[in-house]
Amino acid sequence: MLILALTAFAQKPAPVEPPEEDATLKDKEYSLNPLQAEKEYKIGLFYAKKKSWRAAANRFEEAAKWNPGYADAHYKRAEMLEHLGKKDELREALAQFLEMAPDDKRAPEVQKRLKAIPAPAPAK
Repeated sequence: MLILALTAFAQKPAPVEPPEEDATLKDKEYSLNPLQAEKEYKIGLFYAKKKSWRAAANRFEEAAKWNPGYADAHYKRAEMLEHLGKKDELREALAQFLEMAPDDKRAPEVQKRLKAIPAPAPAK
């Protein structure tokens, strides 16, 4: 009886797929999908309301990947990055917003904010 119990627990573990076949390790492929972008944006707004800045920034980034021309996603991502103190990423997000919406009513304010961010330290 003891032998049967030990053999039952000594079964082989499930085979592990090699890394090149593991779907969770693959980079996500993005194609233009405004509906998915809007969904990610709304989830980002939810996280922003909860003051979960990192989660919100990630969702706004996802929205911008699904629809690169989604200027509001870049703008909201910049706001979240400002809360997080991520100056380099903030500069990038603000520049992307200005690239997507140079005539937006928020553009002058964004340009001022962009100029106020100190330049990155040169790499050694």
